[in-house]
Amino acid sequence: MRTRLKVNLTAQEDKTLLTLRTSTTVSQRVKDRAEVIRLSHQGWYVEKIATFFEWHLQTVRETLHRWRRKGWEGLLDKPGRGQRARWNEADMADLERCLDAPRSSNSKQLAQKLADARDVHFSPGHLRTVLKKRGSFGSAPVTVIKRSKTPSDVPSNKPT
Repeated sequence: MRTRLKVNLTAQEDKTLLTLRTSTTVSQRVKDRAEVIRLSHQGWYVEKIATFFEWHLQTVRETLHRWRRKGWEGLLDKPGRGQRARWNEADMADLERCLDAPRSSNSKQLAQKLADARDVHFSPGHLRTVLKKRGSFGSAPVTVIKRSKTPSDVPSNKPT
């Protein structure tokens, strides 16, 4: 039979973890971890905490062990989460030069050019998304319509 896993907090740590729960500057995962630690301090068993949060038992145990080992740093997410970019600035600069050229290209052609020239593979849809985020919307100049599309001498159906 396993021993009971309980965290003992000082009054100041408990108060700080309680205020962390309502903070808007941290992620929900950090808030949940803080609450798990508080519930353990209040005497809740690992099984009850896991049921309450709908977590696996091992996730609750790891959270409590991380608090014991690392303290406040144990609450935070590890750096570098998510997939790394497969392209660099030189790749995007080359594509932007292609977009500035007089001949227009669609996203499928640009993705193929990037794959052939630089061995960087994008789907056309993802390439459009990346270019939109960077502000590179295409080779067509931005135009603004200065006059109304409907002439003012045409009577409208709105009552005056």
